[in-house]
Amino acid sequence: MISNKIPYQELRYFSKIIKAYLKESSEVQDLYNRFPRIENFKDQLSEKSQQESLADTRKVLSRVISQQYSEIDSIAAVNENITLLKEENTFTVVTGHQLNLFTGPLYFLYKIISTINLCKALKSEYQDYDFVPVYWMATEDHDFDEIKFFNFGDHKLVYERESAGAVGRLDTDGLENINEQLNILLGASRFAEELSNLFANSYNAENLAIATRKLAHELFKDDGLIIIDGDDTELKRLAIPYFRNELVHKSSFNAVGKTLENWNDGFKIQVNPREINLFYLTDDGRYRIIERDDRFYLDGNETEFSKEEILNELDQHPERFSPNVIMRPLYQEIILPNLCYIGGGGEIAYWLQLKNYFDSEDIPFPILLLRNSALLVTDKQLEKLDALELKVTDLFKVDHELNEQIIKQVSEIEIDFKSQKEFLKKQFDHLYEIAQDTDPSFLGAVGAQERKQIKGLENLEKRLLKAQKRKWNDHLERVAQLKNELFPNDSLQERQANFSFFYKDLGPELLQILKDSLNPLDPRFTVIEL
Repeated sequence: MISNKIPYQELRYFSKIIKAYLKESSEVQDLYNRFPRIENFKDQLSEKSQQESLADTRKVLSRVISQQYSEIDSIAAVNENITLLKEENTFTVVTGHQLNLFTGPLYFLYKIISTINLCKALKSEYQDYDFVPVYWMATEDHDFDEIKFFNFGDHKLVYERESAGAVGRLDTDGLENINEQLNILLGASRFAEELSNLFANSYNAENLAIATRKLAHELFKDDGLIIIDGDDTELKRLAIPYFRNELVHKSSFNAVGKTLENWNDGFKIQVNPREINLFYLTDDGRYRIIERDDRFYLDGNETEFSKEEILNELDQHPERFSPNVIMRPLYQEIILPNLCYIGGGGEIAYWLQLKNYFDSEDIPFPILLLRNSALLVTDKQLEKLDALELKVTDLFKVDHELNEQIIKQVSEIEIDFKSQKEFLKKQFDHLYEIAQDTDPSFLGAVGAQERKQIKGLENLEKRLLKAQKRKWNDHLERVAQLKNELFPNDSLQERQANFSFFYKDLGPELLQILKDSLNPLDPRFTVIEL
């Protein structure tokens, strides 16, 4: 099934900081704890085992997860892992993701499968321990526009509705309309009914958080994946000391700020911390907390608190406090006996800003692992590639480089004037010798003439290439169409396509192919021929 493995460093889709991290460059070594190699998990296990709060959090965690799964059927493998979480020799590997409609882009699957496969690899290496895969749902996010759609081929299915506050608390009214649109697109495909039922059964739920749990559970229930909703009173009660520290001392702002003072100018800052990186959360909204002169205000809301009042509110109602992107990683690691966080390039980039913050709060910083990335290529697309005499790896190039390669490949005329340039250079080498022997002042004129004639050849080369592009325009258009199928909008397929487009023909085999193909400890892009 695998046709190619390409190092991430060779691809233009990954940022400078991620490429530096994958190279273990000295520029980023202070920003992480341990690099994701199987042997490094030994020390990570030892360090995480010493986190004093774990004995208490394990009990709460196990109880909360059991409650959150009360409406889910067929949870034998999950129940086994819930029970294991109580044991001191059980640890987690976690990934996080938004509540995208019907899983959203393909990389949702890649994240979770990377997490499941890493747990299997760790169990094989460290047999005295157990490892549980965890999907942490971003239920408290409030940007509904980011999650309200998914793409099916060229079609975009959008869930239009009013929204406010945490997306996980939104009800699912009106989603039957999306299922009707999906059914039309699925047509008579082999697994159309299964997909339609999956959508209908998943979104027959009180809110989007429960719906997303039902959906992810149905896809990965046999793998023992545990799905956690952090928007929970008991879990947030465990974080009260850290939330209090944030409100009183602006702990994350100060720690991350120190990191950013020495930030490499060549790396993009992924997230800038606010002075207080907590929101105040109600069913009606998620409001940024702002402190001025020892009073605390809610941005966009008339409510305000004294310091005593807001700390009392935290003690009485911790569920009303919601960590933002800077604080959420710490909240997660306080609760979980976690060894490793698996995320995409953007996520790993902002995690690399956080180590100093974790150190200041005396919480072990997890190993950071870039999730697997892949490209799925169908039989029909492979046939088109063969007919065009191209390899999949050719399509990773930018358009002008690809088009130039193709024209040089198919043209009956030699477009590369390299031999002519070399011949011209030899002629001018002889002229340089004559000038040196007769009148050295003539050297400048010879050089100017050489540059003029080389430039003339380059211009002729460009004009010939342009003419050949016109001649082979139909061929180039077929290539462009195929490239857009595999790299929609000139981006990676995994960021655009939804799993249902492939599942409709392959069914559960798709998930097995991905599990067999994706190795989370292999830092290379995977091309998978279906």
